[in-house]
Amino acid sequence: MVLPNKHSEGKQLNLKTVTYGDLTWVDIAEPTKEATNYLAEHYNFHPMDLEDSLSTRQLSKIEEYPKYLFIIFHFQVYEKITRVSTRKQWSAFVGDTFLVTLHPVELKIIDDMFRECELSEETRQEYLSRGSGYVLYQIMDRLLDSYFPVLDKIASALSNIEDNVFSEELEAAHELSILRRDIITQREIMFPTRTLLIELENKLKRFTKIDLTVYYSDLMDHMNKICQSLDEDREVVEVFKDADFILSSYRANRGIRIISVMLAIGLPILVVFGLYGMYSILHGGISEGSPQIFFLLLAIVFVIIGAILYFFRRRHLI
Repeated sequence: MVLPNKHSEGKQLNLKTVTYGDLTWVDIAEPTKEATNYLAEHYNFHPMDLEDSLSTRQLSKIEEYPKYLFIIFHFQVYEKITRVSTRKQWSAFVGDTFLVTLHPVELKIIDDMFRECELSEETRQEYLSRGSGYVLYQIMDRLLDSYFPVLDKIASALSNIEDNVFSEELEAAHELSILRRDIITQREIMFPTRTLLIELENKLKRFTKIDLTVYYSDLMDHMNKICQSLDEDREVVEVFKDADFILSSYRANRGIRIISVMLAIGLPILVVFGLYGMYSILHGGISEGSPQIFFLLLAIVFVIIGAILYFFRRRHLI
Protein backbone atom coordinates (compact mmCIF):
# COMPACT_ATOMS: atom_id res chain seq x y z
CA MET A 1 0.00 0.00 0.00
CA VAL A 2 1.26 3.45 -0.94
CA LEU A 3 0.16 6.43 1.08
CA PRO A 4 -1.62 9.22 -0.78
CA ASN A 5 0.65 11.88 -2.18
CA LYS A 6 0.37 15.21 -3.92
CA HIS A 7 2.37 16.41 -6.86
CA SER A 8 4.70 19.24 -6.09
CA GLU A 9 2.79 21.45 -8.52
CA GLY A 10 -0.56 20.18 -7.32
CA LYS A 11 -1.48 23.40 -5.59
CA GLN A 12 -0.84 25.46 -8.72
CA LEU A 13 -2.71 23.02 -10.97
CA ASN A 14 -5.52 22.22 -8.52
CA LEU A 15 -4.31 18.66 -8.88
CA LYS A 16 -4.47 15.95 -6.24
CA THR A 17 -3.40 12.31 -6.39
CA VAL A 18 -4.08 9.28 -4.25
CA THR A 19 -2.55 5.86 -4.85
CA TYR A 20 -3.23 2.33 -3.70
CA GLY A 21 -1.38 -0.62 -5.17
CA ASP A 22 -0.88 -0.04 -8.88
CA LEU A 23 -3.81 2.39 -9.28
CA THR A 24 -3.48 6.17 -9.01
CA TRP A 25 -6.49 8.48 -8.92
CA VAL A 26 -5.72 11.98 -10.20
CA ASP A 27 -8.37 14.60 -9.44
CA ILE A 28 -8.34 18.08 -10.98
CA ALA A 29 -10.85 20.69 -9.86
CA GLU A 30 -11.44 23.55 -12.30
CA PRO A 31 -9.07 22.19 -14.97
CA THR A 32 -6.90 24.70 -16.82
CA LYS A 33 -4.62 24.60 -19.83
CA GLU A 34 -1.67 24.09 -17.46
CA ALA A 35 -3.42 21.02 -15.99
CA THR A 36 -4.02 19.45 -19.41
CA ASN A 37 -0.39 20.18 -20.32
CA TYR A 38 0.62 18.25 -17.19
CA LEU A 39 -1.58 15.33 -18.28
CA ALA A 40 -0.12 15.44 -21.79
CA GLU A 41 3.37 15.15 -20.32
CA HIS A 42 2.62 12.27 -17.95
CA TYR A 43 -0.07 10.34 -19.85
CA ASN A 44 -0.45 9.45 -23.50
CA PHE A 45 -3.88 11.08 -23.92
CA HIS A 46 -5.14 12.23 -27.29
CA PRO A 47 -4.83 16.05 -27.64
CA MET A 48 -8.46 16.33 -28.77
CA ASP A 49 -9.61 14.61 -25.58
CA LEU A 50 -7.60 17.04 -23.45
CA GLU A 51 -9.11 19.92 -25.39
CA ASP A 52 -12.63 18.53 -24.94
CA SER A 53 -12.06 18.20 -21.20
CA LEU A 54 -11.66 21.99 -21.00
CA SER A 55 -14.69 22.72 -23.13
CA THR A 56 -18.10 23.44 -21.63
CA ARG A 57 -20.18 22.67 -24.73
CA GLN A 58 -19.46 19.02 -25.39
CA LEU A 59 -22.14 16.36 -25.61
CA SER A 60 -22.03 13.28 -23.40
CA LYS A 61 -19.82 10.70 -25.06
CA ILE A 62 -17.36 7.82 -24.71
CA GLU A 63 -14.14 7.67 -26.71
CA GLU A 64 -12.46 4.25 -26.60
CA TYR A 65 -8.74 3.75 -27.10
CA PRO A 66 -6.51 0.67 -26.70
CA LYS A 67 -5.22 1.77 -23.30
CA TYR A 68 -7.94 4.02 -21.89
CA LEU A 69 -11.45 5.40 -22.12
CA PHE A 70 -12.32 9.09 -22.27
CA ILE A 71 -15.81 9.93 -21.00
CA ILE A 72 -17.72 13.22 -20.79
CA PHE A 73 -20.57 13.46 -18.29
CA HIS A 74 -22.93 16.25 -17.29
CA PHE A 75 -24.57 17.20 -14.02
CA GLN A 76 -26.98 19.89 -12.87
CA VAL A 77 -26.27 22.96 -10.77
CA TYR A 78 -29.23 24.85 -9.34
CA GLU A 79 -29.18 28.64 -9.74
CA LYS A 80 -30.99 30.28 -6.83
CA ILE A 81 -31.55 33.58 -8.64
CA THR A 82 -33.17 32.17 -11.77
CA ARG A 83 -34.51 29.08 -9.94
CA VAL A 84 -33.46 27.00 -12.94
CA SER A 85 -30.73 24.36 -13.17
CA THR A 86 -27.81 24.75 -15.53
CA ARG A 87 -25.74 22.00 -17.14
CA LYS A 88 -22.12 21.53 -16.11
CA GLN A 89 -19.56 19.17 -17.63
CA TRP A 90 -17.08 16.82 -16.04
CA SER A 91 -14.88 14.21 -17.65
CA ALA A 92 -12.80 11.14 -16.82
CA PHE A 93 -9.90 9.19 -18.26
CA VAL A 94 -10.07 5.52 -17.25
CA GLY A 95 -7.07 3.21 -17.65
CA ASP A 96 -5.55 0.09 -16.08
CA THR A 97 -3.33 1.99 -13.64
CA PHE A 98 -5.02 5.40 -13.45
CA LEU A 99 -8.26 7.28 -13.13
CA VAL A 100 -8.19 10.99 -13.98
CA THR A 101 -11.24 13.11 -13.13
CA LEU A 102 -11.64 16.74 -14.23
CA HIS A 103 -14.58 18.69 -12.89
CA PRO A 104 -15.87 22.12 -11.81
CA VAL A 105 -15.71 23.06 -8.14
CA GLU A 106 -19.50 22.74 -7.92
CA LEU A 107 -19.20 18.97 -8.14
CA LYS A 108 -18.57 18.43 -4.44
CA ILE A 109 -19.30 14.70 -4.54
CA ILE A 110 -16.00 13.89 -6.25
CA ASP A 111 -14.11 16.11 -3.80
CA ASP A 112 -15.79 14.41 -0.84
CA MET A 113 -15.06 10.92 -2.12
CA PHE A 114 -11.46 11.81 -2.90
CA ARG A 115 -11.02 13.23 0.61
CA GLU A 116 -12.36 10.00 2.10
CA CYS A 117 -9.73 8.07 0.15
CA GLU A 118 -7.02 10.45 1.35
CA LEU A 119 -7.98 10.14 5.01
CA SER A 120 -8.83 6.45 5.25
CA GLU A 121 -6.63 3.55 4.22
CA GLU A 122 -9.61 1.23 4.48
CA THR A 123 -11.57 3.38 2.00
CA ARG A 124 -8.60 3.49 -0.37
CA GLN A 125 -8.36 -0.26 -0.27
CA GLU A 126 -12.10 -0.74 -0.76
CA TYR A 127 -12.29 1.50 -3.83
CA LEU A 128 -8.90 1.53 -5.54
CA SER A 129 -8.06 -2.16 -5.10
CA ARG A 130 -10.97 -3.07 -7.37
CA GLY A 131 -9.82 -1.08 -10.38
CA SER A 132 -10.44 2.32 -11.94
CA GLY A 133 -13.76 1.17 -13.38
CA TYR A 134 -15.07 0.44 -9.90
CA VAL A 135 -13.99 3.88 -8.62
CA LEU A 136 -15.85 5.50 -11.52
CA TYR A 137 -18.90 3.39 -10.70
CA GLN A 138 -18.80 4.62 -7.09
CA ILE A 139 -18.70 8.24 -8.30
CA MET A 140 -21.70 7.66 -10.57
CA ASP A 141 -23.59 5.89 -7.80
CA ARG A 142 -23.12 8.83 -5.46
CA LEU A 143 -24.12 11.30 -8.15
CA LEU A 144 -27.37 9.45 -8.83
CA ASP A 145 -28.15 9.11 -5.13
CA SER A 146 -27.68 12.87 -4.74
CA TYR A 147 -30.20 13.45 -7.51
CA PHE A 148 -33.23 12.07 -5.67
CA PRO A 149 -33.55 15.20 -3.45
CA VAL A 150 -33.76 17.16 -6.72
CA LEU A 151 -36.74 15.03 -7.75
CA ASP A 152 -38.33 15.63 -4.34
CA LYS A 153 -37.87 19.36 -4.84
CA ILE A 154 -39.57 19.22 -8.23
CA ALA A 155 -42.45 17.19 -6.77
CA SER A 156 -42.87 19.76 -3.99
CA ALA A 157 -42.88 22.60 -6.51
CA LEU A 158 -45.53 20.80 -8.57
CA SER A 159 -47.69 20.40 -5.48
CA ASN A 160 -47.46 24.10 -4.70
CA ILE A 161 -48.17 25.12 -8.29
CA GLU A 162 -51.23 22.88 -8.41
CA ASP A 163 -52.87 25.03 -5.73
CA ASN A 164 -52.03 28.19 -7.70
CA VAL A 165 -53.35 26.81 -10.99
CA PHE A 166 -56.82 26.18 -9.59
CA SER A 167 -56.91 29.28 -7.42
CA GLU A 168 -59.10 32.23 -8.40
CA GLU A 169 -56.72 34.75 -6.84
CA LEU A 170 -53.21 33.49 -7.74
CA GLU A 171 -51.38 33.46 -11.06
CA ALA A 172 -49.43 30.31 -11.94
CA ALA A 173 -48.16 30.97 -15.47
CA HIS A 174 -44.78 32.41 -14.39
CA GLU A 175 -44.08 29.64 -11.87
CA LEU A 176 -45.10 27.02 -14.42
CA SER A 177 -42.72 28.43 -17.02
CA ILE A 178 -39.80 28.35 -14.55
CA LEU A 179 -40.50 24.77 -13.47
CA ARG A 180 -41.07 23.64 -17.05
CA ARG A 181 -37.72 25.08 -18.09
CA ASP A 182 -36.01 23.38 -15.15
CA ILE A 183 -37.48 19.99 -16.00
CA ILE A 184 -36.38 20.38 -19.62
CA THR A 185 -32.82 21.03 -18.43
CA GLN A 186 -32.94 17.99 -16.13
CA ARG A 187 -34.07 15.79 -19.00
CA GLU A 188 -31.31 17.14 -21.24
CA ILE A 189 -28.82 15.97 -18.61
CA MET A 190 -30.21 12.68 -17.40
CA PHE A 191 -31.48 11.03 -20.59
CA PRO A 192 -28.13 11.22 -22.44
CA THR A 193 -26.46 10.03 -19.21
CA ARG A 194 -28.70 6.95 -19.18
CA THR A 195 -27.67 6.13 -22.75
CA LEU A 196 -24.05 6.68 -21.76
CA LEU A 197 -24.27 4.30 -18.81
CA ILE A 198 -25.73 1.54 -20.96
CA GLU A 199 -22.73 1.78 -23.28
CA LEU A 200 -20.27 2.26 -20.44
CA GLU A 201 -21.05 -0.97 -18.59
CA ASN A 202 -19.43 -3.25 -21.16
CA LYS A 203 -16.50 -0.96 -21.89
CA LEU A 204 -15.50 -0.64 -18.23
CA LYS A 205 -15.12 -4.37 -17.71
CA ARG A 206 -11.50 -4.42 -18.86
CA PHE A 207 -10.61 -1.78 -16.23
CA THR A 208 -12.34 -3.51 -13.33
CA LYS A 209 -11.08 -6.39 -11.21
CA ILE A 210 -14.56 -7.52 -10.13
CA ASP A 211 -17.79 -8.26 -11.96
CA LEU A 212 -19.81 -5.02 -12.15
CA THR A 213 -22.96 -6.60 -13.58
CA VAL A 214 -24.92 -6.51 -10.32
CA TYR A 215 -23.61 -3.05 -9.45
CA TYR A 216 -24.58 -1.60 -12.81
CA SER A 217 -27.96 -3.27 -12.65
CA ASP A 218 -28.65 -1.33 -9.47
CA LEU A 219 -27.22 1.85 -11.04
CA MET A 220 -29.44 1.52 -14.10
CA ASP A 221 -32.44 0.87 -11.89
CA HIS A 222 -31.84 4.20 -10.16
CA MET A 223 -31.30 5.93 -13.49
CA ASN A 224 -34.50 4.50 -14.97
CA LYS A 225 -36.47 5.67 -11.94
CA ILE A 226 -35.03 9.16 -12.33
CA CYS A 227 -35.90 9.32 -16.03
CA GLN A 228 -39.37 7.91 -15.40
CA SER A 229 -39.95 10.49 -12.70
CA LEU A 230 -38.84 13.30 -15.02
CA ASP A 231 -41.21 12.02 -17.70
CA GLU A 232 -44.08 12.03 -15.23
CA ASP A 233 -43.17 15.53 -14.01
CA ARG A 234 -43.12 16.81 -17.58
CA GLU A 235 -46.57 15.36 -18.25
CA VAL A 236 -47.94 16.93 -15.06
CA VAL A 237 -46.48 20.32 -15.97
CA GLU A 238 -48.05 20.11 -19.43
CA VAL A 239 -51.43 19.28 -17.86
CA PHE A 240 -51.09 22.20 -15.44
CA LYS A 241 -50.07 24.50 -18.30
CA ASP A 242 -53.15 23.54 -20.34
CA ALA A 243 -55.40 23.86 -17.28
CA ASP A 244 -53.95 27.27 -16.43
CA PHE A 245 -54.50 28.46 -20.00
CA ILE A 246 -58.11 27.27 -20.01
CA LEU A 247 -58.86 28.77 -16.60
CA SER A 248 -57.11 32.04 -17.48
CA SER A 249 -59.13 32.27 -20.68
CA TYR A 250 -62.29 31.55 -18.71
CA ARG A 251 -61.50 34.26 -16.17
CA ALA A 252 -60.72 36.74 -18.96
CA ASN A 253 -63.94 35.91 -20.80
CA ARG A 254 -65.89 36.25 -17.58
CA GLY A 255 -64.44 39.71 -17.10
CA ILE A 256 -65.38 40.63 -20.67
CA ARG A 257 -68.91 39.35 -20.07
CA ILE A 258 -69.25 41.48 -16.95
CA ILE A 259 -68.08 44.56 -18.84
CA SER A 260 -70.49 43.75 -21.69
CA VAL A 261 -73.39 43.46 -19.25
CA MET A 262 -72.50 46.77 -17.62
CA LEU A 263 -72.33 48.49 -21.01
CA ALA A 264 -75.59 46.89 -22.12
CA ILE A 265 -77.29 48.14 -18.93
CA GLY A 266 -75.77 51.60 -19.08
CA LEU A 267 -76.43 52.24 -22.78
CA PRO A 268 -80.25 52.47 -22.64
CA ILE A 269 -80.03 54.65 -19.56
CA LEU A 270 -77.72 57.08 -21.36
CA VAL A 271 -79.82 57.10 -24.53
CA VAL A 272 -83.22 57.55 -22.90
CA PHE A 273 -82.27 60.11 -20.29
CA GLY A 274 -80.00 61.90 -22.74
CA LEU A 275 -82.95 62.44 -25.05
CA TYR A 276 -85.21 63.33 -22.14
CA GLY A 277 -82.92 65.69 -20.32
CA MET A 278 -80.65 67.35 -22.84
CA TYR A 279 -81.11 66.77 -26.52
CA SER A 280 -84.90 67.15 -27.03
CA ILE A 281 -87.79 69.05 -25.43
CA LEU A 282 -90.35 66.34 -24.73
CA HIS A 283 -93.96 66.80 -23.66
CA GLY A 284 -94.06 66.55 -19.88
CA GLY A 285 -90.30 67.16 -19.68
CA ILE A 286 -88.38 68.87 -16.94
CA SER A 287 -89.13 72.31 -18.41
CA GLU A 288 -92.87 71.73 -17.90
CA GLY A 289 -92.49 70.44 -14.33
CA SER A 290 -94.40 67.18 -14.90
CA PRO A 291 -92.81 63.99 -13.41
CA GLN A 292 -95.11 61.50 -15.17
CA ILE A 293 -93.03 61.26 -18.30
CA PHE A 294 -89.89 60.86 -16.21
CA PHE A 295 -91.29 57.89 -14.36
CA LEU A 296 -92.63 56.44 -17.61
CA LEU A 297 -89.21 56.63 -19.20
CA LEU A 298 -87.69 55.17 -16.06
CA ALA A 299 -90.07 52.23 -16.31
CA ILE A 300 -89.13 51.81 -19.97
CA VAL A 301 -85.45 51.76 -19.02
CA PHE A 302 -86.03 49.05 -16.41
CA VAL A 303 -87.98 46.98 -18.92
CA ILE A 304 -85.14 47.25 -21.41
CA ILE A 305 -82.58 46.34 -18.74
CA GLY A 306 -84.67 43.38 -17.64
CA ALA A 307 -84.99 42.17 -21.20
CA ILE A 308 -81.21 42.44 -21.66
CA LEU A 309 -80.53 40.51 -18.46
CA TYR A 310 -83.04 37.86 -19.45
CA PHE A 311 -81.37 37.50 -22.85
CA PHE A 312 -77.92 37.15 -21.24
CA ARG A 313 -79.23 34.57 -18.80
CA ARG A 314 -80.87 32.51 -21.54
CA ARG A 315 -77.58 32.50 -23.44
CA HIS A 316 -75.69 31.58 -20.23
CA LEU A 317 -73.58 34.72 -20.53
CA ILE A 318 -74.12 35.59 -16.87
